[in-house]
Amino acid sequence: MLFKLPKLFLYLLVLIFCINLLQAHFTELIFDEAYYWYYAQNMSWGYFDHPPMVAWLIKLSSIFFSGELGVRFMSCILSSITYLLLWLMIDHKEKNNYVALFFAIVFSMTLLNAYGFFTLPDTALLFFTTLFLKIYKNFVSKPTWPLAVGLGIIMAAMMYSKYHAVLVVVFVLLSNFQLVKNRLAWLAVLVALFCYSPHLLWLYEHDFVSIRYHLFDRPNQAYRFWKFTGGYFINLIAIFGFTFPIVYYALLKTKYTDKFSKALLYIIYGVLIFFFISSFSKRIQTQWIIIISIPLVLIIFKYLINTKKIRIWFLRLSVVNIILILFLRIGLAYEPLAPIVFETHGNKEWVNRLHYEVWDIPVVFENSYRNAAMYQFYSNGTAISLNNILYRENQYSIDGSALKLQHKKIFYASKYRPRPGFAFPRRDGSLYYGGYIENFESYRLLECIIENDVGPLDLDKKIGLKIYNPYQEDIPLSKLKFGLAYLNDFKQVIELKSISLSLVDSTILTLKSNDTVNFTFKLLKPNMNDPKYFKIGISENDLPYGNNSKNIKLR
Repeated sequence: MLFKLPKLFLYLLVLIFCINLLQAHFTELIFDEAYYWYYAQNMSWGYFDHPPMVAWLIKLSSIFFSGELGVRFMSCILSSITYLLLWLMIDHKEKNNYVALFFAIVFSMTLLNAYGFFTLPDTALLFFTTLFLKIYKNFVSKPTWPLAVGLGIIMAAMMYSKYHAVLVVVFVLLSNFQLVKNRLAWLAVLVALFCYSPHLLWLYEHDFVSIRYHLFDRPNQAYRFWKFTGGYFINLIAIFGFTFPIVYYALLKTKYTDKFSKALLYIIYGVLIFFFISSFSKRIQTQWIIIISIPLVLIIFKYLINTKKIRIWFLRLSVVNIILILFLRIGLAYEPLAPIVFETHGNKEWVNRLHYEVWDIPVVFENSYRNAAMYQFYSNGTAISLNNILYRENQYSIDGSALKLQHKKIFYASKYRPRPGFAFPRRDGSLYYGGYIENFESYRLLECIIENDVGPLDLDKKIGLKIYNPYQEDIPLSKLKFGLAYLNDFKQVIELKSISLSLVDSTILTLKSNDTVNFTFKLLKPNMNDPKYFKIGISENDLPYGNNSKNIKLR
């Protein structure tokens, strides 16, 4: 296959691969990459925020390299294979004459370019979506059971990459609904479910924590046009840069001619419509719509081959895109050339400064999974994020990482609560404070359970509460304080009050290991207007209240 490719294609593919390797090596990690690297230190079938593919890729990369390249190597490989698969899907008889045009398209797309070296869940999703479309194209032409099995495996791989992959599968099905009558298509579904079953089992064992967070518990905010729907349209421009008018013009001019081209259009329009509707209820992140880049490469390329005048304009605008992208990519690695402070700047510096102060003492960051993972990556030390009731849950909330630090001396770092001790600035201007705790105790895994519906806000009603202790030690009640948080309709904590609980059995002095204790309490009068939810938090040894209960709706 490689021997049949145009030499220019191979030269440019190797050139881009080498550029991505150099970028991956010389650019410090962004915070999300450090967080996913933390995933990879404890391999699992699932994680709080995402399925496990991103961790698998990092683990595989670390076999070949250390440091940043040990996080990103597989991303460089997958992006190059993605370009190759896209090229192989193009049937146009004159395509070999337009190799430069093809690379102008893929390299001028901003996020498609960035995911050529960054290791994020979308990196794998782009690759497996491309592979899925390649196999699907062959399947609709001539269905066979090996292709059906391949489709099933790749559908599972897509879902292991990111939950958004379900959109690709659904819109391909809608484009060819006759698949529901195809036994081989059902074989593909069964294979996908079988391959995906370990993650489904992980979700079940963890009370579907990822699904609950993304669909129900994720904090939101009141609708504002420019942040929500307006921001969505800005994202549609941002992913294509200066070429966006031609990209969308080519899309509007393209009509499907077969089942495969129909699938491409259904994916694009389906994703665009889905997130447009979603933009009225939540902010749409740019990477959520990146998946449309894959079918758009195929559509744009075929359209531009047949329209010389527009092709010339596209090439001109793509050159502007590419120059700007290369300038920004150099700025990512070399700060003096950067127009702004990027996430990739100064992380080694603040990590080294803090590590010099604490040496081998573990660091507990208050409400910052980003800083905890970054510190651990660059210092090779121990760090965790201790999340409280004012912050969102993350992997550190469910993996029991705080257990490893129980009763040890730690350094507690926070930007929210100045305290005597050591202060260290970040490159973005934020200042963190820290101090030592000689005997660290954390009980964030204590679970507050309210089994019955609470109903409307009633200050006189006694509410039953169970507290389950999953730890292997008894916990004296004297070490614990309890807090009541009121949340608005967007699940944002607006008000936090201390609250007293009443023991059902007043003789109990401790929470026994792996046991449950019953309490009652009454809701306190809120200062905020019309709270929609509340939750209970537990403070251990005067640390901030933790996320110890689910959000309870006030009906």
